[in-house]
Amino acid sequence: MGSAPDSETGNKFRASAKVVVNATGAFSDLLRLQAEPSAAPMMVPSQGIHLVFEASFLEGESAIMVPHTSDGRVLFAIPWHGHTLVGTTDTPITAATLEPVAMEQEIEFILATAGQYLTKAPTRDDVLSVFAGIRPLVRAPGVATTAALSRDHVVHIDRSGLVTICGGKWTTYRHMAEDCVDQAATLAQLPERPCVTQHLRIHGFHEAAKEFGWLAGYGADTNEIRKLMEADAGLGERLHAALPYVKAEVVWAARHEMARTVEDALARRTRALFLNARAALAMAPAVADLMASELGWDEATRTKHLAAFRDVASNYVLRP
Repeated sequence: MGSAPDSETGNKFRASAKVVVNATGAFSDLLRLQAEPSAAPMMVPSQGIHLVFEASFLEGESAIMVPHTSDGRVLFAIPWHGHTLVGTTDTPITAATLEPVAMEQEIEFILATAGQYLTKAPTRDDVLSVFAGIRPLVRAPGVATTAALSRDHVVHIDRSGLVTICGGKWTTYRHMAEDCVDQAATLAQLPERPCVTQHLRIHGFHEAAKEFGWLAGYGADTNEIRKLMEADAGLGERLHAALPYVKAEVVWAARHEMARTVEDALARRTRALFLNARAALAMAPAVADLMASELGWDEATRTKHLAAFRDVASNYVLRP
């Protein structure tokens, strides 16, 4: 049993479980040390960044990959939500942070390298958004660089009984989950059952989702978004000319997707911040108004959420 605070109210609540799973990525060691102060570190954090450009920088609908770069990582350019996404770097860092910031040498590396392969060489002025992330790499003896570390995942059980799932990558997340849940179920002495994840459709699955245009990501929920716009024509208004997102998507996110902050709406439910940081900043006041109406914020709360988003979003804007 343990206690946890509600970050909105400050209230604490207690929870009990037969097994606790630590799935905190690059922060896995911090939680392990709380459960067992003598636990040996497992993680080696590595930072990677991405730059986003207009679609015209990559002709056609195919991605490209450069298998060898001076950074030791592959470089790729991918068509993404009507834009071109270019990445990534591999920069060892001493500790993971909640809001990693792209380093100048990483930005220059991608601009210089991508310029050799895109339809035209990008400049800093062409960057619509820059964002960084931390890879949760697992330590391996004798490996000199983070680029050489395996991207395989590890399920680790500490003496405290805490189950940690770490390492891995986006493309293997279901396999990671299966291994972790199977191990947790064994520890909890639950009845053995076959895993269903290989054929499990996530919420919103729709065989013809691509036909829904910019709403394709909502899949089977698309008609519900359309109903909001039919009931209130104002919700069909785009939030910014540079991006396809409309007001109804913010309302839907607050009502049905557990969006609680402006950042939730602009970074986690839509991809506005990652696609065009300046556009996302321009959209933020209108988004804050919509969420205030939906969630009952007073003016002080609205101002707080708007300021918090602006603080985060400033790191996505590449300065001249």
